[in-house]
Amino acid sequence: VHLQTGQCGNQIGAAFWQTISGEHGLDSNGVYNGTSELQLERMSVYFNEASGNN
Repeated sequence: VHLQTGQCGNQIGAAFWQTISGEHGLDSNGVYNGTSELQLERMSVYFNEASGNN
């Protein structure tokens, strides 16, 4: 569970997800552009791919 509260919380949360995405080789659309298998190894710790038309 990840909870962000208020402007400061939202700014810190956005920076957190931007950092985590970059470390795992994901661009802003969630597309993998990395260069290392290590980036994919622990992807499921923070990310879960979902399907649907939402």
